[in-house]
Amino acid sequence: MIKTSSTKIKDIKVAWHLIDAEGKILGRIASEIVALILGKNKSNYAPNLDCGDKVVVVNAEKIVVTGKKLTDKIYYRHSNYPAGLKSETLGDLLARRPEQALRRAVLGMLPKNKLQDERIKNLYIYKGPENPHKAQVGK
Repeated sequence: MIKTSSTKIKDIKVAWHLIDAEGKILGRIASEIVALILGKNKSNYAPNLDCGDKVVVVNAEKIVVTGKKLTDKIYYRHSNYPAGLKSETLGDLLARRPEQALRRAVLGMLPKNKLQDERIKNLYIYKGPENPHKAQVGK
């Protein structure tokens, strides 16, 4: 009889990936990162487990966007106080905190479930080329 195996937590091997974002398009690089964080590239992928890898992104300040997204794409947040709606364009966000723009793009592509917070912790984004994870990357 053929047996179907289920992925266990002890079977999960975590790898580290280094991605250089210089000159890459925001949405394209975000979809690559999501596939690595979810573990979709692994043979033992399980949607109910956090079996993805850790991703380190460098040069986030050199991300490129196409079209008129720098002026037309607007991010909103609310302070939960009356008249507390704040808005910011993508161009302003990239100038102020480029790593936050990439994090929001990746977070929007992750499944909205209980594992979302656990999975986004596997993403490390840095403005410039330097990062403190040089020892882990390459394992």
